[in-house]
Amino acid sequence: MQETKEASSKPRKVNLSDHNSIKHLLDESVSEIVTSRGYVEDTKLSNLKLLIGAIVITIALFAQFYKKKFPENHNFLIGCIISYIVINGVLQLISYVKEKNAILFTHPLGSFSTGLVVSSKLPRFSDLYTLTIASADPKSISANKTVEFTKSVTKWFTKDGVLVEGLLWKEVDGLINQYAREPKKSR
Repeated sequence: MQETKEASSKPRKVNLSDHNSIKHLLDESVSEIVTSRGYVEDTKLSNLKLLIGAIVITIALFAQFYKKKFPENHNFLIGCIISYIVINGVLQLISYVKEKNAILFTHPLGSFSTGLVVSSKLPRFSDLYTLTIASADPKSISANKTVEFTKSVTKWFTKDGVLVEGLLWKEVDGLINQYAREPKKSR
């Protein structure tokens, strides 16, 4: 516990001209804020993607180290290539359909709630960071309405690129509170 407290007390610095590092630092900080509120990360989708990735790697290894040499293993290689493409396509489909811009999936906080899907966007050549909190199960009767904000990242960084975590914490905490207060969807 002491190490994590010391690590989080260090100022986090980023190169302000690197769009990806800004988004990565903000996403990482948002995830920490949400989990500090008691939400536990749901890793089922990540584990599924890792399993599918391991299957793809196994197929590639079979193709590479098959005991017969090229002319004799022609049909086997074609099968491996087709399997590789199909399974990789499934992996991409899962990312596109299920994940979208999500940075965190959580388990439900209580028995009468759903987990959260926390998503973010930071378009290239823009300083506007959009953070969205939605229900992991939008069809559930206990799902709240989706909430979001769009703010300039310049609000959370000093001119030296140090993240002012207190300001970001306040914004994200307010968004979580707004999500919790939103009335349930009417049926």
